Amino acid sequence: MNVHPSEIKPAPDRDEAKEALALLRDWARAASPEEVADLDPAIARLLPSGEVANYPTLARAYPEGFATDPAYLATLPDLQNGPASLIRGSKQQLQHVGISNFRLPIRYHTRGNGDLTLETSVTGTVSLDAGKKGINMSRIMRSFYKHAEKTFSAEVMEAALNDYISDLDSVDARLQMCLSYPAKVRSLRSGLEGFQYYDIAMELIETDGIKRKFMHLDYVYSSTCPCSLELSEHARSARGQLATPHSQRSVARISVERANTDCLWFEDLIELARRAVPTETQVMVKREDEQAFAELNAANPIFVEDAARLFCEQLLADPRIGDFRVVASHQESLHSHDAVSVLTEGETFAAQSLDPKLFQTLIHGR
Repeated sequence: MNVHPSEIKPAPDRDEAKEALALLRDWARAASPEEVADLDPAIARLLPSGEVANYPTLARAYPEGFATDPAYLATLPDLQNGPASLIRGSKQQLQHVGISNFRLPIRYHTRGNGDLTLETSVTGTVSLDAGKKGINMSRIMRSFYKHAEKTFSAEVMEAALNDYISDLDSVDARLQMCLSYPAKVRSLRSGLEGFQYYDIAMELIETDGIKRKFMHLDYVYSSTCPCSLELSEHARSARGQLATPHSQRSVARISVERANTDCLWFEDLIELARRAVPTETQVMVKREDEQAFAELNAANPIFVEDAARLFCEQLLADPRIGDFRVVASHQESLHSHDAVSVLTEGETFAAQSLDPKLFQTLIHGR
């Protein structure tokens, strides 16, 4: 190969670049913003206080007829799936990243062979490796929506979870569905019926290729203080003094892991809770029902410690249930504070530390 030194243009030195920059700035000061943008919009940045509002001149009307094609989509930036160099903070694995509380109507099969369509709040998350910037959050929703028209079951949840694990190229994932489940409840003596609403959540977790199924129930009941009951009866018998024991609305959040493939219906867990503590709050009440409820409470006085152990007794007796946790809150009418208890069985729910707001979430005023 022949090299002709006379044809090689030497690179400008610093002084030449400085003169060229001064010349370019002089021209830009005298030119209109449109002229600057036409030559190169970046030139506006060379001016100490240059106007870049016109950089470039942009259309302001919404382009109703604009349609994308694969070539255009390929040009769109995707920072969330960018390289590891874009990671901010420590390059650590995230156990959960995703979306929470996207809502849609979901159809559920009931124990009585009927179907119910209920508004459901869905949380979907996956693990994120230390070297990955992020995930496409919308893929979780799109994967879930593929199954949204089906009647939901544990099998459908598994299919939805598998889809977004695959779509997001992840290893671990979680799917949680929260709903308010209506069930008809008969009054104690009048025979009236009304709908009781139960806050329920289904949860499916996959870790290291192993899937685990959970159910959570908030059960609302009345708790009559045994101590107050005895003191009231003492006032009646010893001094002929009318007195009433204090009782309060109470909530137990029961979380269970399914231990086998046998179906655990919403209704099964509700009935289990009712067997443990029969003083469930009432829906339809006439005078005879109110009297019956007073008698039922007197027959079942209960401290918060008793409540946790009574729920535990029923949970241990059901072979479909593995590890579990009971969190109970008696929202006192005597005190200005609540009485609380936590009981766990197995390693799944055992924890030394609790969410500081845990007991505050056990408020049911609806």
